Amino acid sequence: MEQALINRLSTLSHPQRMGVFRLLIRRYPDQLSAGEISSILGLKPSTASVYLAALKQSGIISQRRNGTHLYYTANLQTARDIVSELFHDCCQGRPDLCPPSLFEHVEGPVSDQKLNVLFICTGNSARSIFAETLLRDIAGERFNVYSAGTAAKSKLNPHAVEVLNSKGHDVSPLRSKNISEFQLETAPKMDFVFTVCDQAANEDCPAWPGQPISGHWGMPDPVLAKGTLAEQRLAFQQTYGALHNRISAFAALPFDKLNKASLQNQIDKIGLKLSDQEY
Repeated sequence: MEQALINRLSTLSHPQRMGVFRLLIRRYPDQLSAGEISSILGLKPSTASVYLAALKQSGIISQRRNGTHLYYTANLQTARDIVSELFHDCCQGRPDLCPPSLFEHVEGPVSDQKLNVLFICTGNSARSIFAETLLRDIAGERFNVYSAGTAAKSKLNPHAVEVLNSKGHDVSPLRSKNISEFQLETAPKMDFVFTVCDQAANEDCPAWPGQPISGHWGMPDPVLAKGTLAEQRLAFQQTYGALHNRISAFAALPFDKLNKASLQNQIDKIGLKLSDQEY
């Protein structure tokens, strides 16, 4: 057991192998191809293959074949084992050494107070705007809901506003915001942070104060849809529908009965299950 821990820590000690692992954690439960990983991290395909092979051999990531393509995902159980062996076994679970998250994620249910939720995408013009509006209208009595983008500046997409209006949502509270607005000391402390586009999840952002529960529910950007006007509008309708399914499932979770670890697991399952159904 100790040798396995040493081997895994040695594998992760390489900065670029660590970069691959951190990307797959941020994108979990997505399964990424070797080509996509290479492109995101700016690696040569041959170099990425070597790193992926080393991570797979150590059990840190998992591999799945689909036809001629290989897809990779983070192995969360191995990540848990590394932390457990390093802190619980080696350090006897000392609270002055263990990261606070080891205790915060296993003790007690999520607060019964109104929870803060932030949805992030690149432009904050469509996907995150849909998510903000949907959760506010489905369960606004239980959540304070916000959205933001990682791009320098943006504006609400008119097709997105059109869809929301057609569904009877109130769009008056909406405005396009940058993520920096929520990283100020005066910003509300988030309980949940969701990325709803792959590009935003790919970015290595600073840790959020308070270690909120995170989720990645990535989907294609309807703003990039090509074709006729009807086809473009259909892309926005499909994105709205996909987010409606996810957020309805999220809002239906028994928050008063789940601790943070269980809740994180349920959020990952929502992203994985509904992605399989949609695509």
